[in-house]
Amino acid sequence: MKAARKIAQEREPKRGYLDGQMLIAMPSMRDERFARSLIYVCAHSSEGAMGIIVNQPAPNINFADLLVQLEVIPASDLIILPPRAGSVKVLRGGPVETGRGFVLHSADFFIENSTLPIDDGICLTATLDILKAIARGDGPLSAVLALGYAGWAPGQLETEIQANGWLHCTADPDLVFGADTDRKYDRALEKIGIPPGMLSSESGHA
Repeated sequence: MKAARKIAQEREPKRGYLDGQMLIAMPSMRDERFARSLIYVCAHSSEGAMGIIVNQPAPNINFADLLVQLEVIPASDLIILPPRAGSVKVLRGGPVETGRGFVLHSADFFIENSTLPIDDGICLTATLDILKAIARGDGPLSAVLALGYAGWAPGQLETEIQANGWLHCTADPDLVFGADTDRKYDRALEKIGIPPGMLSSESGHA
């Protein structure tokens, strides 16, 4: 969260044009960690960029079990978790700080000095307080929990975009919070008018 907050402090007057946008990995992406990835950009400025991969589920981890592991609730309370808590997806958010949780959520939930408003009614919170609120049934209407994040040094993301590593499109709640993670990548391409089959046929032509 410190990385996001440090970048966010530079957003005025140097707010990046990619804040609140989705990055779509091109087939030519050489880094396997980002192959067919869809990333929601949380902060973009002259200080660098930070985002969350929203279409890669974390393997063998569900939200309820994670609440117990983090001692947010005792195991005995699993049976009384509100339905909304059971539907929160756990994602592999990126290769940086993979042991930390970052919650992307709707703007109907806000913690002073902890929640970072991003764009279009989407916020980022990285404290245990939001997990406790979700477990109580007092949390946001929509949320995903990402383990880790993707980060770029100053100018790095712009260079990767110029080298055809990424496309970008506007975000929408379904791309960020939708349950069908397998379809998000193709949906993002369709949103900018590119048939997924056409793009994949260009793979290998950097």
